[in-house]
Amino acid sequence: MAGNAIDQTRRMLSLVTYLRERPGARVADVARAFGISEDELIADLDVLPLCGTSFRGGDLMDIDTDGERIWWHNPDDVAEPLRLAADEATALLVAARAVATLPGLREGDRDALLRATAKLEAAAGEAAGASSRLSVIFESEGGVFADVDRAISERRRLWLRYYSPARDEVTEREVDPIRLFAVGRTYMEAWCRLSEARRTFRLDRVVEIKLLDDASDPPPIELRDLSELSSALVQTGAEDPEVVVEVGPGGRWVAEYYPHDSADELPDGGLRITLRAPDPGSLRRLALRLGRDGRIVSPQELADSARDAARQALAAYGE
Repeated sequence: MAGNAIDQTRRMLSLVTYLRERPGARVADVARAFGISEDELIADLDVLPLCGTSFRGGDLMDIDTDGERIWWHNPDDVAEPLRLAADEATALLVAARAVATLPGLREGDRDALLRATAKLEAAAGEAAGASSRLSVIFESEGGVFADVDRAISERRRLWLRYYSPARDEVTEREVDPIRLFAVGRTYMEAWCRLSEARRTFRLDRVVEIKLLDDASDPPPIELRDLSELSSALVQTGAEDPEVVVEVGPGGRWVAEYYPHDSADELPDGGLRITLRAPDPGSLRRLALRLGRDGRIVSPQELADSARDAARQALAAYGE
């Protein structure tokens, strides 16, 4: 089973130091040292050249491999002292403090993150002041993600209360998590003990989640190709209700994010998008997210429902 995102990040940070000290290291030796396969190592090496010393695209790591040895051509350039602009320091500090509050984060990782944050605050000086006035609050999906990520890392079973919109009911089940992946939304692929079959769960539909002491023990199964999973998860049918959404220039991303039947240009640079949804009510959140950048045109009852939800949200802010 592949490692989780936190383990991969930790490994890649160590890999940078390892490769700097061993020019021309052999692929087989490096993979053995990190306890991973050569394919996993090559996948890490495909990511490292996208990393550098600045959010604005400063020096990137010039790392390549011929399949046998690994060469890092500019370690001295990338290793120069890092100088952060005020906005970069603020973004890093806000993100670090937010991640440190995630439930399910291992204490060792949390402590390391807090130590790094303190060092960054000291280095940023006055630039760190603005970050203390900003905060990020994660939706419940963030906490679910952390628990699932921890369960995969520690190979533990999970207990869920999960909402199924097709049946409009919440069921309780125990699952052995296999992996996390994102296709628009974030999903968990797992072996469900209730149905005794492989199932895919959307994280924002998890009502409640608990890590169990039982070991996760999914049966040996072949992982499905993510492109096939993507098609299955976003597939809609001709019999599904039609929804028409109009978006301004700032909402054109909807046409890239949602499968649709048509997307016609509007005079203001926006789009009139026609799509189908098995559960049109699920698009109410899209309307709230768009705000002034878009609106639901039809069906009328969904448009009215979205406006009512927006008014209630505004009223709550007023209170």
